[in-house]
Amino acid sequence: MAGPFTGIRVLDYCWVGAGALVTKMLADHGADVIKVESRTRPDNLRLAPPYRPGTEGLEGSGYFASRNSSKRSFALNMAHPAAPDIARRLAVAASVVTSNFRPGVMERWGLGYRDLVAVDPSIIYLSMPMQGDDGPHRTYVGFGSTIAALSGLVASAGLPGRTPLGTGTHYPDHVPSPGHALVALLAALYDRSRTGRGRAIEVSQFESTVNVLGPAVVAYEASGEVEPRRGNRAPDMSPHAVLPAAGDDSWCAVVARDDHDWCTLCDVLGLPGLPEDPRFATLAERKRNENELERLLATATVTRSAAELARALQERGVPAAEVRTSGQLIDDEHLVARGFWRRFDHPVMGSIVVNRIPFISNLDDPGPLAAAPLLGEHTREIAQSLLDMSEAEYADHVAREVFV
Repeated sequence: MAGPFTGIRVLDYCWVGAGALVTKMLADHGADVIKVESRTRPDNLRLAPPYRPGTEGLEGSGYFASRNSSKRSFALNMAHPAAPDIARRLAVAASVVTSNFRPGVMERWGLGYRDLVAVDPSIIYLSMPMQGDDGPHRTYVGFGSTIAALSGLVASAGLPGRTPLGTGTHYPDHVPSPGHALVALLAALYDRSRTGRGRAIEVSQFESTVNVLGPAVVAYEASGEVEPRRGNRAPDMSPHAVLPAAGDDSWCAVVARDDHDWCTLCDVLGLPGLPEDPRFATLAERKRNENELERLLATATVTRSAAELARALQERGVPAAEVRTSGQLIDDEHLVARGFWRRFDHPVMGSIVVNRIPFISNLDDPGPLAAAPLLGEHTREIAQSLLDMSEAEYADHVAREVFV
């Protein structure tokens, strides 16, 4: 069945993580996403591990495959004098243009919003610069890890009194930045369907990630105090911890939301007298004696399988979960039953697994629809179908290294 974005063509200059995830969502739902890239300066993700053994190079990255499913690849060397004109012709054939370069890069190629809207007033133009198109730090460069540091996310994650740990690139690249950009893009598409008018959308990845710390910023404004790092603990629940389980590096996350959860947890662990202990009888006392509380609980949890303990607690209504590794998720019975994993044949990597879009519609089968493309896999097809380029003209561009 056709996806909801069938008929929408996107010229995609996004690379690495956050922008690529936005256009993946569109492609997996039926949009024709043309990823513009080049061997002269390939997308960093094409060179990013993990690799399928023996496939190191531009076509072997599992990371790239995950973020670029269902797209077409157009190889265009933007450093060649002939490339900008070809890119503008492609933009006219599209209805959405996306990029996450530094401010000024697209403009130097004649692909800025003002350049394109003069030709097509209905164009929707999404840019995702690190810190926005203006301001004193507009030209600063970075990735998810630097955005997380700037936004306060790194400082908030870790154990009390220890070095900040942060979340790596995960939050900026995979949650707020692509999420906010996708919502803005959908709003622009809806508005265009009513008015015929396009618009420029600017998503500062820095500002997007600051949103994650909203409550902490409000708390500082009210009290003048910076919230401390709490590790796995929560201020209004106890225990709220990751505890050791039987086996090497095996763990179980447990949460007691209230006194009922607390008493049930102790019953499942075979510690019936603990709720009556004055040190743990109330939430305030459990918080006051949390180190000792977690130590006592660990003596019981370490004798149980993490999966079995989580199941026993869940059956009694207590939030708990085995701490999983990525390897365990592929065979997770729940994800498999819901068809979360999709398998594709890739020309270089062979059989690969890609996750389904994490939401389901009753009207269509959510993507991905195809494996990620090889670099330049669709260049000839796009040049001839969208640019009316003859075979001789295409061959000439290949010879002159325009299409490389």
